[in-house]
Amino acid sequence: MAVHLQREISKLKQQLLSLCAMVEGQVEKAVRAVQMRDDELAQEVEDRDEDIDLREIEVEEECLKTLALYQPVAGDLRMIVSTLKINHDLERIGDMAVNIARKVRGLVIDPPPDVACDLGSMCEKTQVLLRDSIDALVNSDAAQAASITARDDEIDRMKADVRIALENAIRKNPEKVGPLLRLIAVSRNLERIADLASSIAEDVVYMVEGRIMRHPTLLMARNGHG
Repeated sequence: MAVHLQREISKLKQQLLSLCAMVEGQVEKAVRAVQMRDDELAQEVEDRDEDIDLREIEVEEECLKTLALYQPVAGDLRMIVSTLKINHDLERIGDMAVNIARKVRGLVIDPPPDVACDLGSMCEKTQVLLRDSIDALVNSDAAQAASITARDDEIDRMKADVRIALENAIRKNPEKVGPLLRLIAVSRNLERIADLASSIAEDVVYMVEGRIMRHPTLLMARNGHG
């Protein structure tokens, strides 16, 4: 039975990593579509979304089947529970990529004015954060995963700065409110991708070490350190 369980877990890992690659590709294409105002590339992202949804369902069904058949414990149980959570977060990241891609059509028809903001840098840092979260998962690297949450705070700050710059641009160019609001929506979706990448990193720490990183102050209080 143990051999069969390890075979199923190995299969699950491969399915999850395949989904990681698909989702990372979706985010990269969505960002490039916005930067280049490439409507065809944006459409590719939308068309691929159903494939990601189907893959997410397959991984979830495989996890539930493995739990029911083998009743894993300890590290094997943590791995499957973490896979369920990461699988869901990856699907949501795919949705965020589609949301970004859907803003491209409007930006092609009605380009925004030039605005001095760090949206390009935010795109880059968000993609790096997602890539590093996936690398931590691939390598079962809890130390790398644990370092990612602090970097998510930087992207939160960048989103706030981008929003302020774009809102100021709206006041100066009220006739361009539509495209500028689309860019604000892009920044909001990037920030959500970074949040979900950070959540994946937290699940990697739990999977590898059994340590829960969410709500650390509540855990400290519960353990008598508050």
